[in-house]
Amino acid sequence: MSAGYTKGSKTAARPYRPTGRYGNGGGGTYGEPQDDGDRWERRMRAWQVQELGEPAKVLKLVEVDDPTPAAGQLLVKPLAAAVNFPDALMCRGLYQVKPPLPFTIGQEMCGEVLEVGEGVTGFKPGDRVLGGAPGAFADLTLTGAIAAFPAPASLTDAEASALFIGYQTGWFALHRRANLQPGETLLVHAAAGGVGSAAVQLGKAAGARVIGVVGGEAKADFARQLGADLVIDRKKEDVIAAVKAATDGKGVDVVYDPVGGDAYQQSTKVIAFEGRILVIGFASGTIPTPGINHALIKNYSIVGLHWGLYTQRAPQLVAECHAELTKLADAGAIKPLITEQIPFTEVPDAVQRLADGKTVGRLAVVPA
Repeated sequence: MSAGYTKGSKTAARPYRPTGRYGNGGGGTYGEPQDDGDRWERRMRAWQVQELGEPAKVLKLVEVDDPTPAAGQLLVKPLAAAVNFPDALMCRGLYQVKPPLPFTIGQEMCGEVLEVGEGVTGFKPGDRVLGGAPGAFADLTLTGAIAAFPAPASLTDAEASALFIGYQTGWFALHRRANLQPGETLLVHAAAGGVGSAAVQLGKAAGARVIGVVGGEAKADFARQLGADLVIDRKKEDVIAAVKAATDGKGVDVVYDPVGGDAYQQSTKVIAFEGRILVIGFASGTIPTPGINHALIKNYSIVGLHWGLYTQRAPQLVAECHAELTKLADAGAIKPLITEQIPFTEVPDAVQRLADGKTVGRLAVVPA
């Protein structure tokens, strides 16, 4: 049995709406069904991909049946859902996860628990949570209880919605995979992006000197707001020369690379003795083919991170990471910088602009 709303009951924790849309607006009230048949309408809005292509063209707002939490799941009403680059890749059919069509996009959110599935402990209706939720760009979404965590009270809903994927990725990469030490120098490519901005803040919190690489003055300003010690605008400066000058020719100890392509090649030119290049992703669309002999000659490590594997193989480490991130957030050491709160009706434009590199900072979708 699940706690919260029960099918067929005349009292619910959620509103009845003849339009099938949830919220506190007009068109329905809490409590009794309003139609003559004494039945509950259980329909919601969702942004779905029904064919692959550019987000602005293929994302459609549809009404679908409300989801029902299975054993081990939570039914959550998103209060805010962060926009991520994988959302665009999934629209294009280029992400490593390829769900069957049609599917609802959105990867992470902060929301209110409405129901808990059988066997779930530690959560109850009304709890404010954050975490991974495939299909978060909808009125309601499901998440596994193992992928949900208490949202820090120190963060707003929009900020908390962006604390999961980017910051977990950064924490595992910098601390578990690269063993970043205080006083070391960290180079972050795409420092004004989703995962890059998290890496800048986490690097500073770890006591590292952080160099951010961005493309454009607006993104440079944003990287400085994040706390980067030095910002290099790749559109105006030679990245390799600027890094060598800033490090007196030594190079950097750790590179955080979610871009690939030319960014990876630059990294191999500026990595220090016993340095670590973190391979996070390939936002450029080009997957590098590294010369392994170069890593041998310069004595550096190429370190991959697939953060999603930790959720499958070591979920207890994900929980421990969330506890550390919550401490950092409560101390003011990290905070997702939300530059835009996107109305629910404008999801396709937001995902397209992110895909085209026309956004700065984090975007969060809020209910409309």
